[in-house]
Amino acid sequence: MKKLILSYLLIGISFIYGQRIKDIAYITGEGSEQIIGYGLVVGLAGSGDTQRSTFTIQSITSMLKRFGITVSQDNLITRNVAAVMVTASLNDYLKTGAKFDVTVSSMGDATSLQGGTLLMTPLSSMTGKVYGYAQGSISVGGFDVRTPTGNRVSQNHSLAGRVPMGGILNHPLEPDSISKQNISVFLREPDLTTANNVAVAINTKFGNNVALAKDGAEIDVKIPSAKQNNIVSFLADLESITVQKDEVAKVVLDERTGTVVAGNNVKILPATITHGNLNITIRSYPTISQPNAFSNGTTQVFNNLIPYVTEDSTNTIAIQGASTVQQVAAALNSLKVSPQDIISIFQALKKAGALIGELDII
Repeated sequence: MKKLILSYLLIGISFIYGQRIKDIAYITGEGSEQIIGYGLVVGLAGSGDTQRSTFTIQSITSMLKRFGITVSQDNLITRNVAAVMVTASLNDYLKTGAKFDVTVSSMGDATSLQGGTLLMTPLSSMTGKVYGYAQGSISVGGFDVRTPTGNRVSQNHSLAGRVPMGGILNHPLEPDSISKQNISVFLREPDLTTANNVAVAINTKFGNNVALAKDGAEIDVKIPSAKQNNIVSFLADLESITVQKDEVAKVVLDERTGTVVAGNNVKILPATITHGNLNITIRSYPTISQPNAFSNGTTQVFNNLIPYVTEDSTNTIAIQGASTVQQVAAALNSLKVSPQDIISIFQALKKAGALIGELDII
């Protein structure tokens, strides 16, 4: 049997593209509230909590008392019920009666929530205020079947699921009020260059001195007087502005799967690599581009890096064009180099200073 080694390489996009402000930032007043609740799931096919989960037994007896039924905990034996925690995240703009998804997770010793139904569960915030209730059939993306003899067949995770649109909001949230004079735009991933690009794009759209980047995360925006009577329209126009987001040069290496993912800004300097019987040389060939006469152009120098890969068996592979992480990884992979060796070579490149970018090993 042949041993197959798979190394996955995600090639970075060679062109630069913009993103909307609403995709990389949020505006003053936007937010969310996390809510949580404790409930019971019924209708399980013998896969619920056992008597060792005493809190489940107590919850069942307390629930039955509300319906006028008194049952001793010692006489209560059921495997069709499981105690769960119910969580959700609410947008500040949701109004009374809005429906939302909830996540249901087992907290006892149940083996599966497949086929269960969540009973009405109050959902409250950290302050204890109840904002809504959740109830409905649970959607579990897997199964877990066990036999009395100890055999087991399972797929994915069956102790957590979702109730699509199972939550109903009874009390609306209280979002922060939006000023009619100025607002702030906050980047989800702070970056000085991106913050400056956002400010420049806003000023280009609405006029000079409208936006000013305070730091790498916050941009102050003055609302033009002509837009102050319709804040929603102004914010919609603001969110739709396309901005170039600056990305950090980073290479992500996954030692478990041999995955190599490199960003577009990662560069490799000229270097020579020796790994076992494998020799790699990355050479620099500067190319000068001269503009045509009377074109008002400027002379450009392009540093063309070409890696040469050799083995003792005299196999030679030359990669034409600029040297990148993707090309080096592809050359190594074509020579049947194991994923672990590829990761070791990139670690050595970083230590030698030939890899321009951050190395992240997961």
